[in-house]
Amino acid sequence: MQNSYTRPALSADRYTITAALPYTNGPVHIGHLAGVYIPADIYARFQRIQGKDVAFVCGSDEHGVPITIKAKKEGITPQQVVDKYHAIIKKSFQDFGISFDNYSRTSAKIHHDTASEFFKKLYEDGKFIEQTTEQFYDKDANQFLADRFIVGTCPKCGFEESYGDQCESCGTSHNATDLINPKSSITGNTPSLKETKHWFLPLDQYEPWLKEWIIDGHKKDWKVNVYGQCKSWIDDGLRPRAVTRDLDWGIPVPVEGADGKVLYVWFDAPIGYISATKEWAEKEGKDWEPYWKDKDTKLLHFIGKDNIVFHCIIFPSMLKAEGSYILPNNVPANEFLNLEGNKISTSKNWAVWLHEYLEDFPNQQDVLRYVLTANAPETKDNDFTWADFQARNNNELVAVFGNFINRVVVLTNKYYEGIVPTPSDFSEIDLETLKELQASPSLIEESIERYRFREAQARLMNVARLGNKYLADEEPWKTIKTDEERTKTVLFVSLQIAAALAVLCEPFLPFTSDKLKGILCHSELDSESNWNDILTKQTLLPSAHQIGKAELLFSKIEDEQVQKQLDKLAATKKANEVMNATPEPQKDTIQFDDFTKLDMRVGTILEAEKMPKTKKLLVLKVDTGIDVRTIVSGIAESFTPEEVIGKKVTVLVNLAPRALRGVESQGMILMTENAEGKLVFLNADEDDVSNGMTIN
Repeated sequence: MQNSYTRPALSADRYTITAALPYTNGPVHIGHLAGVYIPADIYARFQRIQGKDVAFVCGSDEHGVPITIKAKKEGITPQQVVDKYHAIIKKSFQDFGISFDNYSRTSAKIHHDTASEFFKKLYEDGKFIEQTTEQFYDKDANQFLADRFIVGTCPKCGFEESYGDQCESCGTSHNATDLINPKSSITGNTPSLKETKHWFLPLDQYEPWLKEWIIDGHKKDWKVNVYGQCKSWIDDGLRPRAVTRDLDWGIPVPVEGADGKVLYVWFDAPIGYISATKEWAEKEGKDWEPYWKDKDTKLLHFIGKDNIVFHCIIFPSMLKAEGSYILPNNVPANEFLNLEGNKISTSKNWAVWLHEYLEDFPNQQDVLRYVLTANAPETKDNDFTWADFQARNNNELVAVFGNFINRVVVLTNKYYEGIVPTPSDFSEIDLETLKELQASPSLIEESIERYRFREAQARLMNVARLGNKYLADEEPWKTIKTDEERTKTVLFVSLQIAAALAVLCEPFLPFTSDKLKGILCHSELDSESNWNDILTKQTLLPSAHQIGKAELLFSKIEDEQVQKQLDKLAATKKANEVMNATPEPQKDTIQFDDFTKLDMRVGTILEAEKMPKTKKLLVLKVDTGIDVRTIVSGIAESFTPEEVIGKKVTVLVNLAPRALRGVESQGMILMTENAEGKLVFLNADEDDVSNGMTIN
């Protein structure tokens, strides 16, 4: 069989693949996974399958100002913060099959040494300029305010909570002194300006080179969003950017006269890719330098759009200034993923945290990997919804992929005791099906090499659809009664499709791939050559090979599971609304005599029942100490009748009676809402408080 598709030539045999270093001020969520880590993992796994030499590195970014802010809030040290979240993040990546060759951290000694050496090399070569500038200073906190320690109005879009280094609303990077109405995030004070000396990388001197390298050299092969943002920055004119700052957390500036100063995190963090590679090479007994200094190595940075400038302009300028490093071949940045129509926010807890996902969906990592890839924000911001999560699992993974594999394995075990049958002559439909199967690796490869991972996964699913259609059309459950030789051929062809799926799905669904290879009992499917074998061979599972019993690859997601997630988000949204609610303005001033007219007493709820045909109202019998009276209260959505019986409550007893749905209410129970937005009784439920006692 001839394959008409020409495979794209790969430009390298060695790959250095980096994924953005996550801040260790919190766990990782689905936005991180969809935007950076799954695409990077798909690409790295694919290159390994092709037999390429791959170094896939990442690590925790532990020197950002958000770390120190988190430490101040929690009353612990920055080191305690990074130790806690480094462990959580690293485990989350392992749990989801992100196949880093090394996951390091910027607090490691090898990173401190590497970053310090890099700085000293540029310092000694005269690549920095020294400047004394005025920077914001908080007198009460007795410190300079670096990036995230200051907030104000973005000068570009008007967002009122922009950080000092970047606006989270429009994504623009700027200096803290550009902010309108700046405030210290430590004390809330308006900061003053104070002189301080720092070292700067003169980006303006690299502008001509960057124009040639990016605008002329990468217009056609970089993603539109990446190229556009870079061009906009360069067209606006580049300015020197500080590489040091006044802070007590970070890598100390390794030159004289720099007491109390550390390397700026944007300078320190990307060097973490280099130190992570060094650390990995030492463990593996390799030489790290070819992965960063050999021009035949392909360097790729997988990032989110908020990191484009740092990875496409600033870090390449640093590498260019150092002089011995290769430059990135591509920076396939993604846009942002939203959650149920709203921007994912760590501070507002509006996220699906990876470690929590596995508590509710154990052993279903590939389901989330699949949905996030199918909905990846490759060209624009996209939205994750639990309804879509459920639909894609049930209608695609279960009904298409899982259904095909289950039918093939069950039928092979039923008819041939799990032994791959020997086929007869192939019919035209058999040959067409095998030809389409053989074309699939090249189609998937084409999409992966163009960083179109949604398209690549869709092409993978087309292989499963091919198998389903073939089975449905050829109906081996019918031919077994009339033409056993035909049945053997159909199942043989179907099993080749199943074996191909086991190999082709590995970059996308690694846990499913392992499980399917186990079901097929064919260790040779782990061989790197098998991706190419699909292109050239009709037989991946030979006749007479024994396969295993059927196992479900995927399980249906039930409505109750989805509703639980929606309820969790609804509670988060309500809590945020309560937290951010503006207190009602003070009412008109009253005199003391007005207050004394209110008669508030302790009472006990004796009986409670739901008012018919209403959602909110309970009809209560309350012992007020002076009588037993009926009170209608709008608390039925928060409490069942059984929950409130026996509850001590605060009652306004001299409120004028009022008819509600035909029932006269003879008072009012006083309540409030807690931080989660839940109704709570004002605390009268004490042993030494008796009914009828007045509240003064």
